[in-house]
Amino acid sequence: MADGRINVKPLISHHFNFDDAVEAYKTLSDDKQALGILLQYPDVPKESLIVKQVTLKQDVSFKADQPVCGFIGAGNYASRILIPAYAKAGAQLHTIVSSGGVSATHHGEKNGFHKAATDVTEILDNKEINTVAVVTQHNTHARYVIDALNRGKNVFVEKPLALDDEELDAIEQAYNESTNSKLMVGFNRRFAPQIVKIKTLLQSVNQPKSFIMTMNAGEIPKDTWVQDIKIGGGRIIGEACHYIDLMRYLTGAKIVSVQARRMGNHPAVEVTEDKAAILLGFDDGSFGTINYLANGGKAFPKERIEVFAGDAVLQLDNFRKLRGFGWKNFKKMNLMRQDKGQTACVVAFLESIRSGKASPISFDELMEVSRYTIEAARQLRSQK
Repeated sequence: MADGRINVKPLISHHFNFDDAVEAYKTLSDDKQALGILLQYPDVPKESLIVKQVTLKQDVSFKADQPVCGFIGAGNYASRILIPAYAKAGAQLHTIVSSGGVSATHHGEKNGFHKAATDVTEILDNKEINTVAVVTQHNTHARYVIDALNRGKNVFVEKPLALDDEELDAIEQAYNESTNSKLMVGFNRRFAPQIVKIKTLLQSVNQPKSFIMTMNAGEIPKDTWVQDIKIGGGRIIGEACHYIDLMRYLTGAKIVSVQARRMGNHPAVEVTEDKAAILLGFDDGSFGTINYLANGGKAFPKERIEVFAGDAVLQLDNFRKLRGFGWKNFKKMNLMRQDKGQTACVVAFLESIRSGKASPISFDELMEVSRYTIEAARQLRSQK
């Protein structure tokens, strides 16, 4: 279309100004000849779309001893998954920020936020807000985490925590200098009910475990922001980190080694890093392979987890169907709908704030998982 090789003009039967939208819909219903109907929006100066700060809900009081939350980011995942999870967990929703302000206002009104804004300082400098959720593009995560920690706030950041070791070092310094701030990364899969069941079953096995975790990730274009090393960090850092954390959780042992291999360069394949295998070793003797594969098909499960331990096997497909082979008192655990633990993850984080107990995932473990994820990506990028 950009080159003009596809001509859509013959498909357009009517034009209407946006103010005449009612008439446009009437035409759509009444005129059998109507095909493509275009609504022309009025030209609005860009600056008039900017909402610096607006109050959405008047006369709101917040309990300082409870989580009072500000959201940086109002994109798809934040609006569909994370904000509803926070609301369900009883969080006090104070301010939501997005770059343009429009999405912040829309989702802020929908979910009962007190304010919407375009400037993150409306959250970072607000003393009422004690908890910050960072749900933005990956290259901004470390900066917002550090800024929030420096102001003594609790932080929930969507994965990844950082894109390189320098960012991790800066986060570590900010965390060590903070006073009682909690840091949480959205590694929700370890909170999924079937993963909790697997963890319980494995506690009876007093020997090393073997894991095969397959992410049938599906292809996404090279120019997607997640694929951009400087913005998204690539899909290993941006997505496969979930499974490095999950394997770390299920073993309950420290990672001691990582080896990674990607698909070799080929003229028919634009991106090879998202077709890779990562082999992890643990200090209890366990090991596991993460197959992150973007060249599979939708007919196969998107996520499959297999655990081999104590002469028995566990297999989980798509966080819906869990089967046990050779377990004395367990055969299956199936769910009516997929549950990857997003709500339980948020509940655990907020409860740690309310109770004053330790964060659900220790800081040392978050750093360990993040550093080994970055190392795996580094190995893949050095290969041919």
